[in-house]
Amino acid sequence: MGSPRARTPRSLVGGGPVATYSIEFDGRELPAQEGQSLAAVLWGAGILAWRTTRESGAPRGVFCGIGSCYDCLVTVNGSPNQRACLVPARPGDTVTTQEGTGRADLAV
Repeated sequence: MGSPRARTPRSLVGGGPVATYSIEFDGRELPAQEGQSLAAVLWGAGILAWRTTRESGAPRGVFCGIGSCYDCLVTVNGSPNQRACLVPARPGDTVTTQEGTGRADLAV
């Protein structure tokens, strides 16, 4: 009987290393891999909340993970209301925590 082969996710799908680069989140440099969403980059860095609600300031992060709920909104390169679970991370992105609506002219 031969020795069992080590099975890993990478060995099962035949994946290989992908390009890596950095994005900035609230002034902190984070590593990102090609193909990751912004939410995946933030989760990978141990960041679980990156938005606050408009009225109570409660923290929010990913809830549904498929772009239906809007809990994961962030500001990307100055553009508010971007769903972190859907937006791919791109080299050099500047991402910031979104407070409330993300735009002062929409605040109630």
